[in-house]
Amino acid sequence: MSPEEVKARGWKELDIILISGDAYVDHSSFGTAIIGRVLEDAGFRVGVIAQPRWDSPEDFKKLGKPRLFFSVSAGNTDSMVSNLTPGLKPREKDVYSPGGKAGLRPNRAVIIYSNRIKEAFPDVPIVLGGIEASLRRFAHYDYLSDKVRQSILADAPADLIVYGMGELQIVEIAKRLQAGEDIRNIRDIPGTVWKMEVKAWKELKERAEKPDNRPEKQERDKPEQREGKIAEDAAEFLKENIEIPSFSEVSQDKTAFAKAFRIYFAEQNPITGKGVIQPHPKTVIVQNRPMRLLTEAELDHVYELPFTGERHPSYTEPVPALEMVKFSLTTHRGCFGGCAFCAITEHQGRMIASRSIESVLREAKKLTEKPDFKGIINGVGGPSANMYGMECKTWEKKGACLDKSCLYPRTCPALDTSHKKLLELLRRLRDLPGVKKVFTGYGVRYDLALKDEEYLEELCAYHISGQLRIAPEHFSRQVTNAMCKPGREVYEKFAQKFTSLNRKCGKEQYIVNYLMSGHPGCTLEDMIEMGEYVRDHGGYTEQVQDFTPTPMTVSTCMYYTGLDPFTGKKIYVAKGKKEKAMQRALMHYRNPANYELVYEALEKAGRLDLVGNAHKCLIRRKGKW
Repeated sequence: MSPEEVKARGWKELDIILISGDAYVDHSSFGTAIIGRVLEDAGFRVGVIAQPRWDSPEDFKKLGKPRLFFSVSAGNTDSMVSNLTPGLKPREKDVYSPGGKAGLRPNRAVIIYSNRIKEAFPDVPIVLGGIEASLRRFAHYDYLSDKVRQSILADAPADLIVYGMGELQIVEIAKRLQAGEDIRNIRDIPGTVWKMEVKAWKELKERAEKPDNRPEKQERDKPEQREGKIAEDAAEFLKENIEIPSFSEVSQDKTAFAKAFRIYFAEQNPITGKGVIQPHPKTVIVQNRPMRLLTEAELDHVYELPFTGERHPSYTEPVPALEMVKFSLTTHRGCFGGCAFCAITEHQGRMIASRSIESVLREAKKLTEKPDFKGIINGVGGPSANMYGMECKTWEKKGACLDKSCLYPRTCPALDTSHKKLLELLRRLRDLPGVKKVFTGYGVRYDLALKDEEYLEELCAYHISGQLRIAPEHFSRQVTNAMCKPGREVYEKFAQKFTSLNRKCGKEQYIVNYLMSGHPGCTLEDMIEMGEYVRDHGGYTEQVQDFTPTPMTVSTCMYYTGLDPFTGKKIYVAKGKKEKAMQRALMHYRNPANYELVYEALEKAGRLDLVGNAHKCLIRRKGKW
């Protein structure tokens, strides 16, 4: 992090410098830490510049010129999400900054950081990574500007994007640059995106279309044969890559945007996926097919690298995001839940890659040796808590299915939903000396948990600290269908089972629901239905978020286009600030500050029967609370 630390290692220069919009925390929940440790493990000298000032290139010079390349990330979240609320107001806190201080990273951090690097070191390659670059790799709807923006690689002066989980890609890039290869020639690594000149793209298409009239017997050095081989190679390239509607098309035609989304969504499968090409006005974006998943042994190795688990010692204040995960354990990657509003499908993928039980136990043992460990492991899981060790018999040969979801509208019978391996892990964690409690208070996919009563019973008996946070998101069938989430009957079945199992084990524990307003497909009538459901069944909660369109999700595509990208059918979208505010207020109908908005929503929906003193009413008559 500093020239002094470089000297202390006995290094005269660095091979790679990582730029991050987050504070530097050496914990495996932070992408920069993982990439840095993986590169170090591969023999490279790595530096980190965290949250640099971006008003000049000076901060980007403090570790000198890297011998190989700069790697740039906005951090663990998209900078727009880090900086702005769903209402596009500046956030008061940033959990990835020391002391939770806001304003330490710019909006569009990846582009701005890349520009400052290019000013400081014009000839040094730049590789983009992290979720912001990964999910903005094609032309995308940008909520901040309310328009379609180009691929981030077309806007940033960078050479490559590493998309998805990037350990394998980043090491191969480093090794090939180390061997003297020009980064402009590194175009074949899965899980990367590169750019081609428009002129070269046009020539390639022309070559592929040119008929091959070569005589059968030709000598290799004849110009006709060489030209034929070029045409053959061009045709092969076009066969292995799919062209989607261009930036010019998708930025002007919402149907073309939905079509482009549908095509590249189907190619995010590391087994069957092809490359995807999207022409832009001044460049052509080429996404290579996805990188394979890490094997169990590789994943074990990554998570057992020598992370300190601490913030960098130069920080005098805690980093809130670390405090949340410091004593948690990552067991797996990927999620086959398929929620429409979630980008995990496009980043980590739908197939599960799990660590071994022994590896997780070794990490847990190291936690018990920390002086500030109080005996409580406060999280065990991945994007979900209870998909560890699960797999489908089709994944090895063809990857996750392209024509159906694993869990929606019902659980696929080909999916192994046994929690046996997870139960073994949890039991062995509980038995570790120094461990008092192992909690899983969030991230449980409840429709999956219903498939294994033994797991659910042990969850209630040992792994909840009074509250279990789950995410039904909504109780209107129309909205849960748009979200690709289970309907409320599944939620009700889980809630009943949860209550009975807690009664059986003598526990008084509660469900806390995470709910969402403003999702595509959600009308005022749907939000009123949800308010009535909460009124009748309890569960009034402050855990409500307004839908935020983030790049590369199905829901964001629906939000921008008003279309379901897979069926082409129109879908209702609440876009006006007033209606979005009314939808959210309906979930907090008890809050006096929301009275006017709730009343206006009920009046607009023709539901003034819900205003009054009767038990069924959401609010009392005006001015009488």
